[in-house]
Amino acid sequence: METARLLEWIGYLASAIIAFSMTMNSVLKFRWINLAGAALFAIYGFLIQAYPVSFLNGFIVVVDLYYLYSFYSKKEAFDVLEVKSDDIYLQRFLNFHQTDIQRFFPDYSYKPQHQDKIYFILRDLSVAGVFIASESQAGTLKVVLDYVIPAYRDLKNGHYIYNQLHGKLTGARYSKVVSAPHSPLHSKYLNKLGFKQRSDGQFEKILSNEAR
Repeated sequence: METARLLEWIGYLASAIIAFSMTMNSVLKFRWINLAGAALFAIYGFLIQAYPVSFLNGFIVVVDLYYLYSFYSKKEAFDVLEVKSDDIYLQRFLNFHQTDIQRFFPDYSYKPQHQDKIYFILRDLSVAGVFIASESQAGTLKVVLDYVIPAYRDLKNGHYIYNQLHGKLTGARYSKVVSAPHSPLHSKYLNKLGFKQRSDGQFEKILSNEAR
């Protein structure tokens, strides 16, 4: 009886994981979570001798592994496109993604300044996100907005843009970048990109050693 109840709960858990994977906006997160659910379901099917269930989910595991391998081994072309603050497409992009931007930058509203540096992040020539920064003091850039659309939210864009800030994009003019912790999600993102939180609560990343 206890074994039957345990198997039942394994089936419930596997179902819940697969259902949860379907809520992911990020394709990468979907594949990882779906992989875990399908693997658990394959084990569940084997244990209850429901072999069609086991084989089907085993096949899904193989498919997920294939796409994850393709994702991590794929050589993507990254680039940036600098735009002016009055660029029409920029304004439409920000308006279209406003609700999602508010999740990471709750207080953000587009108030362009003349000195702002604005870049679209391109991934295989598709617009993956937008980066806006301004000079806060000599040698320091302050992040105004660093937004990536859900389909490309895998840190590759962040690593690319911050590796380019000292050198290709701004010459050797800036040696560090700072950012306020606009939300818990944004703080988590900054930590993953190697930012360190200062005593004043701001996050800081040294750029000079990354471009040399």
